[in-house]
Amino acid sequence: MSIATQPITLHINGKDVGPVDVPEGLMMIDFLHEYLDLTGSRLGCGQGICHACVVIHDKPDGTSEEVRSCITGAHWFNGRKVRTVEGHGKRNEQGEVVELTPVQQKFLEHFSFQCGYCTPGFVNGATILVEQLRRKPVPKDQVEATITRALDGHICRCTGYVRYYEAVRDVITSTPGLVLDSGSDK
Repeated sequence: MSIATQPITLHINGKDVGPVDVPEGLMMIDFLHEYLDLTGSRLGCGQGICHACVVIHDKPDGTSEEVRSCITGAHWFNGRKVRTVEGHGKRNEQGEVVELTPVQQKFLEHFSFQCGYCTPGFVNGATILVEQLRRKPVPKDQVEATITRALDGHICRCTGYVRYYEAVRDVITSTPGLVLDSGSDK
C-alpha cells in the first residue's frame, strides 16, 4: 500500500516551489518543515488556537491574511503566494540576514520575547497589521484597539504580551502614514 500524493506548486518567500508530490492531507507546517526546511513557523497547540504556526497568505488583490499552518493542508496553498517568518529580512548572496524589517527590529529593541516560541506568529501577525495600516491608516485614539484586534488570537505562554504590544505600537507610531493626524479627515 502506498500513500496517495498530489503535486503542489506555490510561491513562497519570493521563490517558486514545485511541483512537489505531497501526501494528501499533509498539513502546511509539515510541508514547510519536512520538504522546504523552513522551520521558523512553530507547532504549538496543533489545533489552530495559539497562532505560533501562522504564515502569511498574499492574496491576488494585494491584501494578506494569517493562515494557521497546523490546521491547513498543504494543498490548500497550491498556486498561492506565501510568506513565512524566514522571508521577512533581507539576505545577501550567502543567505545571511543583512537587514531586518521594522517589525523584527522593534521586537529586538523591546526584547519582545522570552522563549521565542510564539515569536514567528507575532511577527507575521504584526507584519500583516502594518501592511493593512499602509492601505488604511487609523486615528491615533484607535491604535491600541487595532493592535489588540490584530494580535488577540496569538498566545504567548511566557506572558510576553506587554513587550510584543509595545513593539508593535512603536512600529505603528514611528512609521509615517500608519496613524492619522488628529486633524486629518482620511
